[in-house]
Amino acid sequence: MTHLPAVATVIGTALLIAAEYKEHTPTRIVAKVGAAWGFIIYALTLGAWEAGPVGRWIVLGLVLSMAGDVALLSRNKRAFLGGLVVFLLAHVAYVIAFFNQGVSLMALGIAAAPLAWFAWQVWKWLRDDVGSLGPAVVAYILVITSMVAAAFGSLANDPGWVGLGLVVAAILFFLSDLCVARDRFIEPGPDNRLVGLPLYFGAQLLFAYFGSAAV
Repeated sequence: MTHLPAVATVIGTALLIAAEYKEHTPTRIVAKVGAAWGFIIYALTLGAWEAGPVGRWIVLGLVLSMAGDVALLSRNKRAFLGGLVVFLLAHVAYVIAFFNQGVSLMALGIAAAPLAWFAWQVWKWLRDDVGSLGPAVVAYILVITSMVAAAFGSLANDPGWVGLGLVVAAILFFLSDLCVARDRFIEPGPDNRLVGLPLYFGAQLLFAYFGSAAV
């Protein structure tokens, strides 16, 4: 019974991918919202809120991610910008969760060097196509890169399965954002969602699961 919400998220993700290919808007809305509710309920069922500050910040990140999902149901520019802001706040919540878990600043700095190079490559890839959204995209890239660096710093501070699971979650979330960026700015199409949606919802399920085990 405990893992049923996670199963609901997996089923919702599969339905969402099918709806994206069929361009069936009602199914797309129901599947996306249902999948998002699934990862929030999964975290609460596992006791993430009672796990302490780490779990609570992760629950907040999950709720903000769901709000971003709702914003991105629309394809227009204003909705995209709103979703970008909300997802940025979700990443900030995860960064705070990692710092509550404890972060090795040395490990964070070591991880930040290659991540900064990768972030610069991402910006070069996108900069000619983002138009007036450039400042928002730069801010977003900085925050998601910081989230992954903080995850590595947290793992180094307290090695174990929980820290490793949260690092994987952070990386998957980062990669899913690249799929969103490619879909929005570089080459739109359902193939981006075929890759990006499992990465994204998988990341949220990992945050829910390991966030409930964090102390």
